[in-house]
Amino acid sequence: MNKALLSCILALAGVGFVGNAALAAEPPVKTENDILVDSKGMTLYTFDKDKETPGKSACSGQCAENWPPLMATAEDKKSGDYDVIKRDDDQSQWTYKGQPLYLFKKDSKPGDMTGDGVKDVWHIIKP
Repeated sequence: MNKALLSCILALAGVGFVGNAALAAEPPVKTENDILVDSKGMTLYTFDKDKETPGKSACSGQCAENWPPLMATAEDKKSGDYDVIKRDDDQSQWTYKGQPLYLFKKDSKPGDMTGDGVKDVWHIIKP
């Protein structure tokens, strides 16, 4: 649904908003079995090397192919412990407590955690 149509629907419903604030999505993250997962239930990970570059992702190229970033839209904004950073490729990525969030391409179904502990630098997140 485009923004103009959504604005009309909200106006008819008596719901006002300023700018894109009403369109900003909540982080697509939830807690299941005491770990953070995306909206599809896929395990989320942090990367130790990101701690060396606060506010940035140290995972790009082949790394990002194996560990896809949890992408955000331009409208997504900070919400509690979740924030959005700009990647080197100008795309946006969700973070949790300052740590960029990633999926693992070898996880094939919700509940898989095959990336936990890989090379001692990838870790599941226990909020």
